[in-house]
Amino acid sequence: MTTPAAPASPMPRLTLIVGGLLLAVGIIGYVATSFASMTALLPSVVGVLLLISGAIAKKNTKLGVHIALVIALLGALGMIMPLTNLGELFAGESENPGAVISALITVIVLVVYIVLGVRSFIAARRWKTAR
Repeated sequence: MTTPAAPASPMPRLTLIVGGLLLAVGIIGYVATSFASMTALLPSVVGVLLLISGAIAKKNTKLGVHIALVIALLGALGMIMPLTNLGELFAGESENPGAVISALITVIVLVVYIVLGVRSFIAARRWKTAR
């Protein structure tokens, strides 16, 4: 009797999607600030790194997704500073609303990605121990 193969992980594909989304968020944020705020491009940097990690994950899922989750965690933590201006954004007093909005979208996307990644690892561990 053969043992069933592990179910294919959706994480490599999700990593590529999140990377592409953040690349777009950064570019749109940069354009929205009339090319004045380089900080609006930070989501694009994280997005490119996630795209590279996603490509690695296509070949080696565990390694690529682990790298991607570390990048996502660091990216989310890196967005804390721009989010300190969130109150000013809501008050209409933000000097750079595009960068703050980009940071907010980035944090939301990255936190959801991290949660899904951790859940994926938990599911894989449960599947492995259940065999």
